[in-house]
Amino acid sequence: MSVHPTAGTPSAGIHHAGHQAEVEYEDLLSLWSDLESGLSVLLSRPLQVQDFPAKVRQFDAWLQDLVAHDIDAALYLMFQLAATSMVGYSASHALVCGTLCHIMAHELHLPAQERDSLVRAALTMNIGMTALQDELAVQRERPTASQQEAILGHPEESMMLLERLFINDSLWLEVVGQHHATVTDRVPLARQEPQDRLTRILGTIDRYAAMISPRKSRAGRSATDSVRALVGSEVEQRDEVSYTLVRSIGLCPPGTFVKLDNGETAIVLRRSEKANHPLVASLLDATGHHHAQPSLYQTATGKRRIQSALARSAVSLELNHRTMVRLGLYAAQHSGAGLRGLLTGPGAL
Repeated sequence: MSVHPTAGTPSAGIHHAGHQAEVEYEDLLSLWSDLESGLSVLLSRPLQVQDFPAKVRQFDAWLQDLVAHDIDAALYLMFQLAATSMVGYSASHALVCGTLCHIMAHELHLPAQERDSLVRAALTMNIGMTALQDELAVQRERPTASQQEAILGHPEESMMLLERLFINDSLWLEVVGQHHATVTDRVPLARQEPQDRLTRILGTIDRYAAMISPRKSRAGRSATDSVRALVGSEVEQRDEVSYTLVRSIGLCPPGTFVKLDNGETAIVLRRSEKANHPLVASLLDATGHHHAQPSLYQTATGKRRIQSALARSAVSLELNHRTMVRLGLYAAQHSGAGLRGLLTGPGAL
């Protein structure tokens, strides 16, 4: 994908007339993939990009359009892409962090300027080590001494590169330069200086996104295990960032896999009004065999409960994401009535 703006960019394609809504849902997956591919070009060859600051703003606007279109579909496709991405770890990780920071900024009621600096810092924080980050993701051995040195120096390296690329937003630059710094979580976010507040948010999102994404040296953790690794077994209200992350996307966000209390394996399609009781589609029975058609469960009603979250590596299943996204949307709109018309047998999965 070209990183030059064209009339065909996703942000131009999202706002079609209502009768094209179905087509837009068919296209959502390719729009997210295009965004990820474009971001990959931007991050891997930044010095060759004409007007780099404008391109970052363009990708940010595009990301906002995709999330505004349908936040549950956005989360579903983003988590699935993160687990199976073909463009390289660095761009995939940047997209997950940027998307989650955008959602968090909204949840935390950040001023628009802080939101912009935070999301753009998330998209570019590792720009000083894009190639190395992609290399490390497929490397089974521990980092060498020179790689370790580059890892330690990359926040400053990224900040200096962004300055060369004519980024003059001081908050964006400061947050990139200190995104691995430890900022106390004992002080309420609202009472912290903007750079510390944003560093805290980005640091948490960065660690969470790194844990859920698979690399050659290890499988990605489940979303729930990732949150627990960040904050311990209880997500306390004291840790505002992690608490807000879980409250906004759920312990098991759309696009992640779960084991149900009857032994079936399901994928989370949408969040519900009840925190951490999402709508799920059961894909495999307790013996691991495919269902001819997925069974939908509103876990909020208690008929089926989530027993545990599953890492992507624990589920060997190819999905038709367009069908899954449409199924989730339809279920949300019609409370499960008439779902069978959406499915065309096992091939639809």
